[in-house]
Amino acid sequence: MEVLVVSCTFPDRETAERISRVAVENRLAACATLLSDAESIYRWKGRIETARETAVTFKTTQDRLAALQAFLLEEHPYEVPEVVAWQVSDGAPAYLAWVEQSTRQK
Repeated sequence: MEVLVVSCTFPDRETAERISRVAVENRLAACATLLSDAESIYRWKGRIETARETAVTFKTTQDRLAALQAFLLEEHPYEVPEVVAWQVSDGAPAYLAWVEQSTRQK
């Protein structure tokens, strides 16, 4: 099974914690790592914007990616949230196995 890392930013820590907890509780992700006080500089509707955000890195599997994406897009307060996934090409075997086990539906 393929392990993925999914990046998503949120407008504040409270929103990031709430959505991350539900994602882990529902086995959409094995883990969510929250990094507060991220600064994003981006183009939005023709203007350069700057925002303080909480960045979250979800660890999941290819099998759970579509469900995690759908959940994030539904629950996220942004009009167009960042939901970007990367394949993990290598990692500690025990950690990768834990991610797979933690995202299996019961």
